[in-house]
Amino acid sequence: MRKNILAFVAVLFIAFGATAQIDRSKQPQPGPAPKINVGKPETFTLDNGLKVMVVENHKLPRVSMSLSLDNPPHPEGSKAGVSSLMGAVLGAGSNNIPKDEFNEEVDYLGASLNFYSAGASANTLSKYFPRVLELMAEGAINPKFTQEEFDKEKQRLIENLKSNQKDVAFNARRVRSALAYGKNHPYGEFATEESIEQLNLENVKAYYNTYFVPQNAYLVIVGDVDPAETKKLVEENFSNWDKKNLPSFKLPEVTNAQYTQINFIDMPNAVQSEIAVVNTIKLQKGDEDYFPVLLANKILGGGGEARLFLNLREDKGYTYGAYSSTGDDKIASTFVASASVRNAVTDSAIVAFLDEIHRIRDEKVTPQELNNAKNKYTGDFVLSLEQPSTIAKFALNIETEDLSDDFYETFLEKIKAVTLEDVQRVAQNYFKIDKARIVVAGKGSEVAEDLENMTYNGKNIPVRYFDRFGNETEKPEAKKMDASMSVKKVFENYIEAIGGREAVNDIESVVLLAQAEVQGMQLDLNLKRTSDGKLNQTISMNGNVMSKQVFNGEEGYVMAQGQKIPYTEDQIKIAKADANPFPELNTENASLEGIEEVNGSDAYVVAFDANNKSFYDTETGLKVQSSKTMSQGGQTMTITTGYNNYEATEGVKFPHQLSMNMGPQNLEFNVSEVLVNEGVSETDFEL
Repeated sequence: MRKNILAFVAVLFIAFGATAQIDRSKQPQPGPAPKINVGKPETFTLDNGLKVMVVENHKLPRVSMSLSLDNPPHPEGSKAGVSSLMGAVLGAGSNNIPKDEFNEEVDYLGASLNFYSAGASANTLSKYFPRVLELMAEGAINPKFTQEEFDKEKQRLIENLKSNQKDVAFNARRVRSALAYGKNHPYGEFATEESIEQLNLENVKAYYNTYFVPQNAYLVIVGDVDPAETKKLVEENFSNWDKKNLPSFKLPEVTNAQYTQINFIDMPNAVQSEIAVVNTIKLQKGDEDYFPVLLANKILGGGGEARLFLNLREDKGYTYGAYSSTGDDKIASTFVASASVRNAVTDSAIVAFLDEIHRIRDEKVTPQELNNAKNKYTGDFVLSLEQPSTIAKFALNIETEDLSDDFYETFLEKIKAVTLEDVQRVAQNYFKIDKARIVVAGKGSEVAEDLENMTYNGKNIPVRYFDRFGNETEKPEAKKMDASMSVKKVFENYIEAIGGREAVNDIESVVLLAQAEVQGMQLDLNLKRTSDGKLNQTISMNGNVMSKQVFNGEEGYVMAQGQKIPYTEDQIKIAKADANPFPELNTENASLEGIEEVNGSDAYVVAFDANNKSFYDTETGLKVQSSKTMSQGGQTMTITTGYNNYEATEGVKFPHQLSMNMGPQNLEFNVSEVLVNEGVSETDFEL
């Protein structure tokens, strides 16, 4: 019904616009900001300092609860990671209820209950609310920290850190924070395998006893509850939470770079560069500049209609998305403009970022851009008021961030009052491009030289190099290669490693069947190649074809979402080199470019052309990775495939694990079957 009404209103609006007489020489005057009446929760404070907020809402028989500790930030130093480890162990039963019984009861009640270092959260049906609140208090106030749970969570945390060693985005974010705030600041420090290894159970207990205290805690309860009864329940369950004095710390000062600089982190396995233009800012919600900054950021990089997105993605096709953000922390925060881009355009993307940041500082935005940003904020704000949790969130912000009582009631008035001059002023004050760090995590062998040679406004931007722990280091040097090495030798070593030339020459076709999982759904890959250079690749889900590529040796197409798109010239070149199961049988047009690190091991880099490269392990001879860059529909994509777990079929070894990286998407295919000289017909390659 609601959709029908909205559609009817839209029709009326269109009809009116077609017939009304409008003076289009004058810009319409904006109407008054909507009057906002933000409801207030029932609030009370326990003797131990716990502040409680109750939002009564009987639309659904459900209740949500969140316990938040608003402690000042504090350094963990040599024990970095102890808070995360404490949060992981918290909630594993209590002194009164064993872990298994605790979890079984939560499941039986159909509730969710989670604990973390800065609090807890729960959702439940209203009829079970009293018991779930009791369980939350039990787990938070009377935790049972056992050696068994500690050892398990400690190992899990170490394994997570190990698995992220080669995650370019993870390391880029970590180093970005360390450089912006300083590694000795709570916002810049991070856990390492070494810091976690030295932690023991007593460290976790000591951290809990020191920082998990009620005087800066807020308990927010939203849903189908009676406030008077809720107050009684909270007093019964949380009054015995002991108040303790928190230690105080003098935090190091946060400063920006003295001059614009590129901070480069070499990630040899990177298939794209993570770029972030960063400077620290001091901004809080209660500041006069808060609302102009919101709108300035919205115009610069706050979504798909913003300048960064339109420039780097829609105009230049460098990335899937480019965005910016501004923090509003009580201590310190950052302005960040970021994107993931292809290695080949890293320097060009940096120039595009700088252009847009300079432009919003040097020129006023247009009235249309400002009005669009205001309308977007107005719409999002009004929609958010439909959620009961919004009232609780607003009330919590007013308490924890020292805001005026009418901050949210006048929110839209303040948005409406922002001028073009305000936007330019705050852009100049908060987007500090003259003191920014341009943090780039990428493949040094492909990117570093271009960054050192790039200029902006006729000047070089100095480049400093860092490792993945934020320690300054030397420029990565190219691996030295034996002068006698050649493409022919690399290919001969590969052919020998997989079974020998005689066995390979007997293969006329290969069918590879593999599966991957995406969000719980199985993807099926069917890849067919022939020795005379034909290819058919189909990816399907539940029997439905999601994408298909066909190449008959001379031309081909890509089909996705029912649309068939002919191969471009670049795609034809790549297909001719890639369709043969063993392109290594022919060294024509291939060149040996050097040695690079792939997954921690050295590999020879062979280029079939500028857009198609393969990597061969210097020790085993096996192909460990390929990289292909292609353009389609105005977007350019680099697809990287890793090859692992070689097993023999008909005397020839084929990889049985394929790791495919396509822009923001990563897929892990496990090969279930390899068919040699069967399962292929000429109809597979018809266009």
